[in-house]
Amino acid sequence: MITQIVCLLIGALLPYLWVGVTARYRKRQFGDIGLSEPRAQARQLSGAGARAWGAQMNAWEALLVFAAANGAALAAGVEPTGDWALAAPLWVAARVLHGAFYVAGQAGLRLLAFLTGLAMSLWIFWLALAVA
Repeated sequence: MITQIVCLLIGALLPYLWVGVTARYRKRQFGDIGLSEPRAQARQLSGAGARAWGAQMNAWEALLVFAAANGAALAAGVEPTGDWALAAPLWVAARVLHGAFYVAGQAGLRLLAFLTGLAMSLWIFWLALAVA
């Protein structure tokens, strides 16, 4: 179960990683980070900064699905040392790559990473359904 908890923790921290990347681009594009209205400033970003903002938003969305899948697996009694222990770190790897590809403007690779992460979440749901 430690693997899954660590993966959830990493998933919860990933959006904040992209906040840091976005802050760098905000500083570069606007001269400051704009703490008084950060969302309004983020919507004005362009290029890699806008993509970093998108990576952050998508990281939150993907975390919700992953957390729900893990909750379902836990509730159903899925063996934590089996396939679940493989799917969770693969999800983390896919989500880290997704953000990196997003910021780098690599749309095809970003899509592949997105689909891999989604597949891992769906696999965990499937594991939960199989034992429920």
